[in-house]
Amino acid sequence: MSGPLTLCCLLAALSLTLTAGYLTVSIEPLPPVVIGDTVTLKCNFQTDGSLREIVWFRVSTQVTEGGSAKQKIFTYDAMYNTSYSHMEDQRRREDLVYQSTVRLPEVQMEDDGLYECHVGIYERSSTDRVILASGSISLTVIVPPKSISVVAANSPAPFSRYEAQNFTLVCIVTGAKPAPMVYFKRDGELIDVVPTAQFSSPVDDQSKGPGLENSWDKAQSGLWSSRALTSRDLDDTKLHKSLSTLEQQGKPARLGQDGPEQDGEQAESDPEPTTEVIPETVVSREFPRWVQSSDPLYYFQHQQQATGDGTMEVRAMLTWSLNPQLDNEALFSCEVNHPALSMPMQAEVTLAAPRGPKLSMSPSKARVGDTVRILVQGFQLGPSASEVFPEPIFTWTKVGGPLLDGREEHDGRELVLERVPAELNGSMFRCTAQNPLGSTDTHTRLIVFDNPRLKKGKEHFIAIDAAVTHCSLSFTSMLLLRSFTCQLT
Repeated sequence: MSGPLTLCCLLAALSLTLTAGYLTVSIEPLPPVVIGDTVTLKCNFQTDGSLREIVWFRVSTQVTEGGSAKQKIFTYDAMYNTSYSHMEDQRRREDLVYQSTVRLPEVQMEDDGLYECHVGIYERSSTDRVILASGSISLTVIVPPKSISVVAANSPAPFSRYEAQNFTLVCIVTGAKPAPMVYFKRDGELIDVVPTAQFSSPVDDQSKGPGLENSWDKAQSGLWSSRALTSRDLDDTKLHKSLSTLEQQGKPARLGQDGPEQDGEQAESDPEPTTEVIPETVVSREFPRWVQSSDPLYYFQHQQQATGDGTMEVRAMLTWSLNPQLDNEALFSCEVNHPALSMPMQAEVTLAAPRGPKLSMSPSKARVGDTVRILVQGFQLGPSASEVFPEPIFTWTKVGGPLLDGREEHDGRELVLERVPAELNGSMFRCTAQNPLGSTDTHTRLIVFDNPRLKKGKEHFIAIDAAVTHCSLSFTSMLLLRSFTCQLT
């Protein structure tokens, strides 16, 4: 009895299987897609039944109470032989018998996510029952970096030529997804770095500048202190001997003159000397000199932080003990590798000490009472440098005394002298520009000419005073004469 019964069961199961039919669904895999490209999602299915419907869903990343939200993006209904796209931009599709495709033109960040293809077929024996199957694929949209820049940490910063300093370059890469790989090169050669612990921190406020966290600098100071330099240059001579001698005598240091009295006499005898319209300039350069004990160690640190638009901001930091003799005019580059880039993205800077400052004075021919502005317009740069990097600090002083406003020094690229008096004629002003690679001093002399308008005004006031005095004397004489006449009467 068991034999016939078993055979009957097998035949019934086989009949049920043939009646139910089969359905397999799969979606072709896709590599990461660069933002802006066109993507076609392909859903392949095999069945021996009759097609009922095909529905495409985009699974939202936002989680609701019932789970992940699904957005219907495409529907095909075999009963009505109609198709309808739920995509906002009416994205079209190609419909084949065993394949359903959805085309996504110019994908954006919001297109990133999970997609599902749901297929339904009728059972072979009945159109009342539907068999369902689905497949899914994760679409990854990648974004190339938007910008890359190299800055100096804590810049501008004071410069000390008596000791070696730790210097940090910061490479800032924004707008990438996923985070790119960042590395540094020196003069085109990859730098062998010592990595430090990676960590993520909130993106720094741009208003605070691109400097690093002070706490991080302090924490790493012990690590780099072993690279400190042993020999130092203690030569404190900055000025030419002639200028130093004049300062020791308590006189304003001026070129081509023996003292302040001669300038005053010359200005009175020749109010507009054509040979002194252009201020004379003296430039002396201070270049630090010390010996590095060995080749510097480059320490590398990497930070990354997600931004509000879903991309990443990456900050890579390269720190070493600066050697001005070796590092001056050295070319450092930051390069970025990213799967959305066909070739590395690069930003580069050339370390350069300030030298040969170019000064401008306005007005070029200052008169008594004018407001004079002395401005650093730029520097003489070498063949490889396009700017002085890192940004220098500018300090203005007056040789032999305080500035016009009484201060000993003024910080900034520009020095403003309000309503210059005649006493400033021949005064020498010093501008010191310094960065961690060196410093330079520039001396310029101010020539102040007489102001005819002020002289005319003085003469007008003297004439008025004389007229008033004369009238007063006449009035007094009349009163005395009248009093004498009354007494005689």
